[in-house]
Amino acid sequence: MRFSQIPYARPDIAALSNSIGQLVAQFQKAGFEKQVEIVNEVNKLRNHFETMYAFASIRYTQDTSNIHYQEEQDFFDDNEPAYTGMVTEFYRALTESLYKAELEKKFGKQLFLIAEMKLKTFSPEVEADLILENKLSSEYTKLIASAHIEFDGKELSLSELSPYLTSSDRDTRKNSNIAKYKFFSERSADLDRIYDELVKQRTSIARKLGFNTFTELAYMRLMRGDYNASMVKYYREQILKYVVPLVTELRKKQAKRLGLESLKYYDESLLFKGGNAKPKGDEKWILNKAKQMYNELSPRTSEFFAYMLDNEMMDLVSRKHKAAGGYCSFLNDYRSPFIFANFNGTMHDVTVLTHEIGHAFQGYSSRNYSIPEYYFPTYEACEIHSMSMEFLTWPWMRLFFEESTDKFLFEHLCGALQFLPYGVTVDEFQHWVYDNPDATPAERKNQWRSIEKKYMPHKDYEDNKFLQSGGYWQQQGHIYQSPFYYIDYTLAQVCALQFWKRSNEDRVTALQDYQELCNAGGSQSFLDLVKLAKLKSPFEEGCLENITAEASKWIHSMDDSRLN
Repeated sequence: MRFSQIPYARPDIAALSNSIGQLVAQFQKAGFEKQVEIVNEVNKLRNHFETMYAFASIRYTQDTSNIHYQEEQDFFDDNEPAYTGMVTEFYRALTESLYKAELEKKFGKQLFLIAEMKLKTFSPEVEADLILENKLSSEYTKLIASAHIEFDGKELSLSELSPYLTSSDRDTRKNSNIAKYKFFSERSADLDRIYDELVKQRTSIARKLGFNTFTELAYMRLMRGDYNASMVKYYREQILKYVVPLVTELRKKQAKRLGLESLKYYDESLLFKGGNAKPKGDEKWILNKAKQMYNELSPRTSEFFAYMLDNEMMDLVSRKHKAAGGYCSFLNDYRSPFIFANFNGTMHDVTVLTHEIGHAFQGYSSRNYSIPEYYFPTYEACEIHSMSMEFLTWPWMRLFFEESTDKFLFEHLCGALQFLPYGVTVDEFQHWVYDNPDATPAERKNQWRSIEKKYMPHKDYEDNKFLQSGGYWQQQGHIYQSPFYYIDYTLAQVCALQFWKRSNEDRVTALQDYQELCNAGGSQSFLDLVKLAKLKSPFEEGCLENITAEASKWIHSMDDSRLN
């Protein structure tokens, strides 16, 4: 069904609670075969609720000024915790079933691992707290979407400002950055308040659930069943040891290409003196080129991309009141992914498209599972699909960038490496925040700046007081809305770089393993999925060292001076 034709009706929470409650009661008394039937009936009810939730959320982010969908977003913010409670009771019944072993054979062990973790993250005692957490998260979304920045004689959203931030004219870059951070500086008090309330609210929830800190609860929420905070700490240390020195070198090379003694914060986004690579056309042109690319990549990607186009499952153009960023959602009832993005005329139009297509292709590939938990895997595994798709499509980048293709490839690989230190900065910051929940906003900003200097020693904020004081993180929505969901991107990037290396050596086999990974959906844990795809765990000794060396070799084989 086309997205524009999907009917929306607000779910009846009382009726849903009654229906799921009755089914759970029947499940507890039923034999194995009847329990299987009831699991499928409960999942049908869950799919419909989650479809309406996803649809309303998409509509809200498409236009945050739409009063109707503001109200629907508020409805789901208020009622999502009650729904979580219903699902929690369903999970409890699953894990306590007399036929648990038989059900595991039928539905897979991963469902029961998820159920056991989810049971630790909810109790009726925290339902009101979860409602407030949702509302604070939505308040952040609305505040960021409200940005109307006056620049170049126009009123621009943050996304629409992006092309100015990468301008080849240094004054334009500097002044557009000043305008951007003026918006954040003027709203910093509100951003501090929202985050302070979120930290205290989440800490309170964690303690009510029996955790020492929110960090422990966050790992459970993210269903990190096969790695822990100490493994992540070791991983961050590997980034510091192997990636930070290379990135520092790349920044020096960048300054040389730009003819600068050193990079200022407003220079970092420009890699080449003559300007970064840009796609040679608008949204429709990009989609036509993407259609050719996915037709040639494989029969399966060709079928998938035609489906997305035919069913209006992409909203890509930036506009006033549209929420910032990009994401891939899933409409369970229709077994359909939906892509949301903000094209702005930069190379990121292509990378965000291939990135979100990676998510959507995985959802499309695993959409016929009967278990909603298996439509998508845990977040860090999800990001393997998206980031790997960016690299698997490298042979077709000439369609979009033509004579600037080498510029794009160089920038893309450098960007993948440069992201890793930033990603672990976000992660270490969040660990510190939730270990110190009573810290003041000023102390948080000081800590951010300290961690930032550790992983990104090249950062020079010149005389920008907001950034010098440690305010950069306030633009990172994940910190507010999806706590601890950020290291996931870096873990996946390391896996994606392995796919990049393997595709350079044997594209056919690499694509086959990627497809198998997508087919598996969320039916296995992160490290099991990594193994399935024939990749090395990012936590494995030598993994970071090897992939960094391989990427460095490629970068240094390129005469970057000719790219200007």
